[in-house]
Amino acid sequence: MQATLNLPIADTRKSRLRTWGPLALVIVLAVLPLLPLPNFWIIQLNYIGIYTLPVLGLVLLTGVGGLTSFGQAAFVGIGAYTTAYLSVNYGLSPWLTLFIGLALTGISAAIIGGITLRMSGHYLPLATIAWALSLYYLMGNLEALGKYDGILGVKGLQLFGLDVGQQRGFYAVTWAFALVAAFAVIRLLDSRSGRAIRALAGGSQMAEAMGVNTLRHKVGIFVLAAMLASVSGWLFAHFQRTVNPSPFGIKMGIEYLFMTVLGGAAHVWGALAGAGVVKLLEDQLQVLLPKLIGTSGSYELIVFGIMIVLVLKYLPDGLWDFVDRRLPRRQRVVDWQDAADLPVRTKPAQGEVVLDVQSIRKTFGGLVAVNDISFQTRAGQVVGLIGPNGAGKSTTFNLVTGVLSLSGGDVRFRGEAIGGLSSRAIAERGVSRTFQHVKMVPDMTVLENVALGAHLRGGKGAIAAMLHTDRAEERQLLREAERQLQRVGMGDYLHELAGNLAMGQQRLLEIARALCADPALLLLDEPAAGLRHKEKQALADVLRTLRNEGMSILLVEHDMDLVMDICDHIVVMEFGTHLMEGTPAEVQESPKVRAAYLGTEH
Repeated sequence: MQATLNLPIADTRKSRLRTWGPLALVIVLAVLPLLPLPNFWIIQLNYIGIYTLPVLGLVLLTGVGGLTSFGQAAFVGIGAYTTAYLSVNYGLSPWLTLFIGLALTGISAAIIGGITLRMSGHYLPLATIAWALSLYYLMGNLEALGKYDGILGVKGLQLFGLDVGQQRGFYAVTWAFALVAAFAVIRLLDSRSGRAIRALAGGSQMAEAMGVNTLRHKVGIFVLAAMLASVSGWLFAHFQRTVNPSPFGIKMGIEYLFMTVLGGAAHVWGALAGAGVVKLLEDQLQVLLPKLIGTSGSYELIVFGIMIVLVLKYLPDGLWDFVDRRLPRRQRVVDWQDAADLPVRTKPAQGEVVLDVQSIRKTFGGLVAVNDISFQTRAGQVVGLIGPNGAGKSTTFNLVTGVLSLSGGDVRFRGEAIGGLSSRAIAERGVSRTFQHVKMVPDMTVLENVALGAHLRGGKGAIAAMLHTDRAEERQLLREAERQLQRVGMGDYLHELAGNLAMGQQRLLEIARALCADPALLLLDEPAAGLRHKEKQALADVLRTLRNEGMSILLVEHDMDLVMDICDHIVVMEFGTHLMEGTPAEVQESPKVRAAYLGTEH
């Protein structure tokens, strides 16, 4: 089954997941220690590598996930203090303390994240400042950790019995960690879990409706970012050979965030760019500015303040984005044509009651938005929900899908009560929806956005993605996404960025994404809004075919031609109440409907 729309073929933007730039970067980093550079510059490069790790975590957490944190330096401190304390006081191998530090950091981050990541808006960054300050003062006041004097005499690193020192040997270890982490994050973002993470920045409503456990993914990237910071702290402790609280305070937390924004918050390689520019400029300015001004002081902070204003004004996506746009690229090619079909759910029998809405009610204070609405939707039936603006149609949708809680009444899906369940739990049972105002991830391709709809049909997680053991399942998900895009006539737009689409095309993307979930009930909220005449005809063809396949469809739409053409049964609402229901012919002939919605005969 396929319906084709006569849409203009847009120029397809090449994928940026793979570029020649990172390969050149790796080669440069490998060659640098072989050159006759002074040891000073090797040490500087070591610091850049150490700083790259926590900034990489912030790229994932803040740049991609949209969760602002000022507390990354505190997790660097946990990793540093763990290895310093255990290696100095108990003589443990630094390679063993690395894993102990990761465990302690992971547990701490999971507890802190589980509490603070439920917050939103400005409350979240304020909360991260609070616990970052708490950890900083804890490190500085514990007698066992040397208070503000810290721990001295930390061991250097040894690898296969050889002392790696603080220069070229340490450079190899530091950049091995940094590059492995960078490529692991790139792989993570190019996966089922990565699509869920990239959907977080746009809010939780759409992601939850696709079956994404948004809190779990938020805590997951929070813990991963903290563990990258812990590795940085471990390297820092054995590089400096001493640990004290100063590098782990809120000032350094802000500096890590500054590096992230400067380099490019949404770019993996922006972490390296930001850390490199800030570290090199900081050292040079600390020497140059006192000479120019004639007095000592932290004047480099003024320069950085001006720099961040200019970057936000003229390069809002950071320095790496400016470079990335000018690098030669190659098209990302994934062959999924021979991938196995995804499992499908058992569909209801033709005519079976799929959705049973009984006297549902929603009040907001003294306002009754939905007042005792009842109707049914059967398998193979398209039910239209119509009414003038403000009638409560979208509120009814949100009550059915769990976005809003019921004030009264009951909703049953295939005989099971779903009133009171979360959007994710309802999606798991086979209910999929589109939104009145299009919700998508504009920086992902059309194919990736639609594949997000199949989130519940996969099972591979973040670790599998980073190890690249999820490729077989990924090909299945992408094949299904392509099939649904072809189904709605969007097959020419697979690799186009979703943000470049016209409104009508975005509506079709949402329908394809909903179909990708293999639903038994499809809820469409004004799907024809923004579509041209031929696109509406093709949409009607798609809906008819879905109905013939046994799909139950609940449709909210203002386009009366489409409603009367495609719907088997229509429910009319007015001011949150049930006005009438019946066949399209009965609705058209009703004086009450003409008066309330379609207009009177006069």
